[in-house]
Amino acid sequence: MPTATLDPAPASRDGHRPPPREAPYYRPAGREVDVFARCHARGLPVMLKGPTGCGKTRFVEYMAHTLGRPLVTVACHDDLAASDLTGRWLIRGGETVWVDGPLTAAARQGAICYLDEVVEARQDTIAVVHPLADDRRILPIDKTGEIVHAAPGFQLVVSYNPGYQHAIKDLKPSTRQRFVTLDFDYPPAALEAEIVAHESGLDRARASSLVALAHRVRHLRDQGLAEVPGTRLLVATARLMAEGIDAEEACRVALAGPLTDDPDLLSAIADLAAATL
Repeated sequence: MPTATLDPAPASRDGHRPPPREAPYYRPAGREVDVFARCHARGLPVMLKGPTGCGKTRFVEYMAHTLGRPLVTVACHDDLAASDLTGRWLIRGGETVWVDGPLTAAARQGAICYLDEVVEARQDTIAVVHPLADDRRILPIDKTGEIVHAAPGFQLVVSYNPGYQHAIKDLKPSTRQRFVTLDFDYPPAALEAEIVAHESGLDRARASSLVALAHRVRHLRDQGLAEVPGTRLLVATARLMAEGIDAEEACRVALAGPLTDDPDLLSAIADLAAATL
């Protein structure tokens, strides 16, 4: 008969971090900080919706620091099983022990558990979070028969990009209606230039030109560009420019290349870069 021994050092697991000592850099674009803090105070789960690279993950890191809570981050994917979240039996030193998964560890410790791109996980995996995302705030673990009650301070946060969704991959209403939703988008131009300059070390004038380029490239969505450049891509491009890489080359390798392989779209982005930078 296996013994139910808890992982003695869950905090050392990848993706499980104590509150950072220094506040992560984050510039609010609205009232998202206040709304999130009030949700945390009332134990309400939160869903962050927005395009890739618009600052959702940085926002969660900032809030974990602000609220003084550990942060557990899980990158969701097709092969993520329920046991990857709740835990599993393992053999250690000739003994069978139970090791908490990140969701269980977060619930026990009163941490913020962030499931990034939750819609990438299978529906049966997502269903595991339901009892934690309503008034029960419990996590039944079938393999041990234990019912874990979420400690004070525990909060479930999920994110997804609505632009990725389709009929097969979408959240069921039974999942969506458990969450308060916060909508994210790319920041206004002046604020985005400030963020790019801060994160990259590039001077403000060139950061503003890069943001102007991004706004023009984002209009190429109407011409078939499936994904448009997020702030994260701009920061990567700006870092190359700050290192002395020519602006057009930096845009080619760090902005256009990650977006598309289509020769016509690559040519269009190169033309926009030449005209803007």
